This record gives sequence, C-alpha cells and structure tokens, in this order.
Amino acid sequence: MMSSSGNLVNKVGAGIFGLTILLTVDGLANAQEKATKAADEVFADLSKPGSPGCALAAARGGKIIYEKGYGLANIEEHVPITPQTVFDIGSTSKQFTSASILLLEKQGKLSVQDDIRKYLPELPDYGHQITILHLLNHTSGLRDYLTLFDLAGVNTDSVTTDDDALAIISRQTALNFAPGSDWLYSNSGFFLLSVIVKRVSGKSLREFAAENIFEPLQMRHTVFRNEHTQLVPNRGLAYDLKEGGYALNVSYFEQTGDGAVHTSVEDLLKWDENFYSGQVGGPAFLEEIQEPGKLNSGKTLDYAKGLFVGRYRGLRFVDHGGSWGGYRAQLLRFPDQHFSVACLCNLANADPEKRAHQVADIFLAVEMKEPKPPAGTDGKAREKKETIPLSADQLNAYRGKFRSEELLATYTLGIEDAKLVLQNIQNGDGFLHASQRLALRPVGLNAFVVDDEGLEFIFDRDANGNVSGFQLNAGRTKGLSFHRK
Repeated sequence: MMSSSGNLVNKVGAGIFGLTILLTVDGLANAQEKATKAADEVFADLSKPGSPGCALAAARGGKIIYEKGYGLANIEEHVPITPQTVFDIGSTSKQFTSASILLLEKQGKLSVQDDIRKYLPELPDYGHQITILHLLNHTSGLRDYLTLFDLAGVNTDSVTTDDDALAIISRQTALNFAPGSDWLYSNSGFFLLSVIVKRVSGKSLREFAAENIFEPLQMRHTVFRNEHTQLVPNRGLAYDLKEGGYALNVSYFEQTGDGAVHTSVEDLLKWDENFYSGQVGGPAFLEEIQEPGKLNSGKTLDYAKGLFVGRYRGLRFVDHGGSWGGYRAQLLRFPDQHFSVACLCNLANADPEKRAHQVADIFLAVEMKEPKPPAGTDGKAREKKETIPLSADQLNAYRGKFRSEELLATYTLGIEDAKLVLQNIQNGDGFLHASQRLALRPVGLNAFVVDDEGLEFIFDRDANGNVSGFQLNAGRTKGLSFHRK
C-alpha cells in the first residue's frame, strides 16, 4: 500500500515537474519569438522590394541567438543579404589594426612607447615626440589624411595608394595640437600603423592579420582589401539613396589600417568572442587593447585602442562603428552580459549604430537599468554663428587664387550673386576639380564658414592690409596654410 502510494506520488510529482519544464521552455520560446519579431521590426523599412539593407547577428554566451539578412546585397542581380554576406566595415577595422600592433609588441618587435619616426623617418620632426600609443589612441595631433585628400580635390572614386597617403601626410608642416594634449579622431594614425606593421614584420597588414588573427579564429570570409581590383567572394555592393532610387557608392582606395576590412556578421562575432576566450593574444593582450587612453593631463578618454568604451542604460559597453562609401557598420559588445550585436549595412543612411542599440534594448530589456535616451538629445548640435554683412568692395578683397603646398592644391575664390564662392580646386595632377561651388558665409571680418561642410576660412592680411592668404580648418584637420598666388 505504501509502495503503491509512493509510486503514485512520484508519478504525480514527476508529472508536475515535467509540466513546469514544459511551461518554462514554452515561456522561453515565446519570449524568444517576441524578441526576434521585435528585432525584425527594427529593420522593417529595409525589407521593401528593391532596397539595400543590413545583416544582423546577436550573440549571447558565445552563441549566436539570432541572425538574419534584410534587403538586397546586389540590387542589379536581386541578390538578398544573408548573415554570410560580406561588407566593407570601414573604421570598425581599426581594432584589427590595433590588435596587429599589440601582437607585434608581444613578439618583442616593437613597443607602443616607440617614437613613430623610428619606423617612419619620412615624417617631419614636429618638435614633439609622437609615439605608437598616440596613434592608437587618436592623441597624436596628426591631420586626418582623408580630410586632406578631400581638401586637395581627390575624388573618393579615385584609386589612391599607400604612397599617396604617406606623401600627403608627410607634407604637413604642423599638427592639430601637441601630442597627448588632446583627442581628435585621425585616420592618419591608423593608416600609419599599417605601414609600421609592414616595415616591422615584412608583411602587409593584409597578410599579417590573416596569419595572426583571421586564420586562427577561422574567420574564413574576412580580409583586409588592399587592392581595388581584388575579388571578395559573397561581397555586397554599397549604395546611396538618391531621388527615384539608389546610386552605387563603392570606394577604390587601397590604403588599410584605418579601414578596408571586409567581413560578415558571423565572422565578426568570432572575433568578438575572442575578447572572452583570449585565443588570439591571451589575457594581457585583451587588457591592453581595451585599456582607455589618457591625455598628458591625466584625463581618461572614452577611447581605447581602436575601441570606444562607455556605459549605455547602466551597462558597460565596448563598440566601434564604421562608414566608408555606402557601407555602414557597427559592432556593439556588453562584456558583463556576454552579449554582442553585429550590424553591417550597404546603404549610406542605414544608421547601424542606432539599430544595434535598438536590438540590444530588446534582448537585454531585463538587464537594462536606465530608460532609453530621448531621441534627438545627443547634445551635439553646433551653435551657428551670425552672418556679418559685407559690402561688395569688402568681398572683392578675398577674390583670387590661393595655393597650399601641404595639399599641392590651388583654390579659386570668386564672387557669384554677391557671395564669396569656392569655384574650383586645381590639385597636383594639374586638373581642375569643380567643387560644389561652395558659398562662404561671412561670420566676421576675415572669417568665413561653409556650414554644411564644416569648413572655416580665416584670412590673413599683410602689413598694407591686403589679403595675403588664409588658414583653413576642416574638422579633423586644422590650420592648413594657403597663400595668394
């Protein structure tokens, strides 16, 4: 009797326990289904017929928990984006450049405290030591070479090489600021790191990263693309939105270091998992690459070596975005939750940073400790200076041709519709490059701005009061000197 009763209790208990497991599993399945539907909603605008889009992958505990493609990788051929589609990830590449430098340091072939002129003697002596660490943390003060190319009239559709980039950097006679005294994002630093990798290891960054990072982590669809004719299997093309449709926007620049990694969301999450496993580099390497930089003043930065660090909704994060041509990228990691989102897009206005955070909001809803930041309150709006009225005679003083030896370019300024206008740029190849006929808005005597381009012209006058030249400030490049021809 006791035995039968005991068996009955055991059976009932087992049944209840089984029902509990079933309900728990069902609950998890329902939660997962809701989360994936919510994630799909984040990309709903890119799922319309004929649209470029994004690839998404989210991982937790080292396992991909959701991945999907939205939109087309190739509009002409109607090829859909999948989690295996390969994208140019722009500046998200910088962490791989940092990793290559730190691996060379681990091999005893360099130190991040080395003066960069030890490896790059063609650079000018600016009277301040610039170290490899300054390059890694964007505290070198070097002018951004991509901005310099743009200011020199180099079209982004042109083919440019390491030699072109090194030449224009080496022609700069001044820094934006003394090394270590400030922080300003500079692609020049990371491009120069690629040159250092080649000169120290005897291998291109493409070869070094393949052997030391991509192959060990089985990132079989990842490469530094350093030749504009190089074929990349499963690569999606990139596009800009234009009236009535889309326009192709794929760069032919051949420089690496600051960008140029081509990869998929699946491969990116293999790299992301290395920040937990330490398979490549080990614990000391992981600590060093994620250590925030510091200024000479002792101020700690929110930038490590090719990585931004900070907090979002109460959770610690590490991330970096990328933008090149029509490609956009974001790799976002929450280390304490062992959760990451990779979002790669082939449409210039796709905004993967925003979408990656929206996906994180969905999957980490329970862990998020603070409300979502209100939209449009990033505090980055620039104060617009008032326009100062100038007479025709005053404007005429600024007309003429002005030459920059640092850019090997001549700017022609003229008067159109009672406005001072940048009419064209003649660069070192001797060709005239018609600008967008940019109108310079006067904000003071001898001071003009081009608001949409972020340009500031500060004109100089000689002892007789005549306009003799100007200093050009352009975001990541400051103090370029032009003299009247």
